[in-house]
Amino acid sequence: MGNSLKSATFLIESRIADAARGDINACYDLGIVYSTGAAGVGIDLIEAHKWFNLAAVAGSEAAQQCRADIADDMTAREIAEAQRAARAFLQMTSRRAA
Repeated sequence: MGNSLKSATFLIESRIADAARGDINACYDLGIVYSTGAAGVGIDLIEAHKWFNLAAVAGSEAAQQCRADIADDMTAREIAEAQRAARAFLQMTSRRAA
């Protein structure tokens, strides 16, 4: 594994850990990563929508706009899948906190 791939993997893993602790900016950053294919990941609109949705629910207006923008390029089924993934993430992180 090259150093840049290791760095990208570390960046994503650390932002996911931050998001699990409720960091809205981490959720937004992950949305950006998955919507643009940054940090060595492929573009994944379902994953991007999930992260933007989590940030938007927590109050990020920028995430609300980004979520709406990518939703235009998604099917209703993909949006539903992203919403299920967001709910599952919230349930998983709330169980850890309990």
